[in-house]
Amino acid sequence: MKVNSMIEFLKNYPLFDVLNPQEMEMLLERVQTHVRPKYSYIYHPGDPSDKLYFLAKGVVKVGTHSDDGREVIKSILHPMAMFGELGLAGEQQRQEFAKAMNEEIHYCALAISDLKAMMEVNHELCLKVLGVVGGRLRKVEDRLESLIFKDARTRIIEFLKDSASRRGRKVGFEMLLKHCLTQQDIANITGTSRQTVTSVLNELKKENLIYFNRRSILIRDMAKLT
Repeated sequence: MKVNSMIEFLKNYPLFDVLNPQEMEMLLERVQTHVRPKYSYIYHPGDPSDKLYFLAKGVVKVGTHSDDGREVIKSILHPMAMFGELGLAGEQQRQEFAKAMNEEIHYCALAISDLKAMMEVNHELCLKVLGVVGGRLRKVEDRLESLIFKDARTRIIEFLKDSASRRGRKVGFEMLLKHCLTQQDIANITGTSRQTVTSVLNELKKENLIYFNRRSILIRDMAKLT
């Protein structure tokens, strides 16, 4: 990432809009920029939880592996996402991995100790960061509740609707979602199997609720997708 692009990215990052010019200059002095090829890891389980990351370009998946080696995707991150924030909540070592998906990624890294120092003197920043961490923990609770109480079809539909509402493009009643996920990825996100994802997507297509191909999903009517 070019220096000018990095500066603009951080200046426009919502978390940092409460910084004064001196604090922004301090941030820019301490942040590191990185470019990684597709499918590369940013961190692995067991790595120190000492940095916070801000994604500028590309797509990153965060997840773990089950005891039998199956990948469990906890979140898919797009540009402007922050990740690695559990280090702010006391995590000493990473319990998850963060990995680039099918394209090169650009991101910034900031030592958690540096961010904490800034939070001590800027209470607005402190409140914003605590809000982000709290939101992450709520998502973990929501995911656990979904896995326990909802069936596979419901989890897959909720994933489609949530993804479309956040990143889809509305055309009339329809919503077009472009993505880079395989059906195995969707299975790893929803706690199902690839065969189940294939079956549910085909059912929804047969019911004329969606149309899909390898890189996009068209939801005919968000209200009717149940």
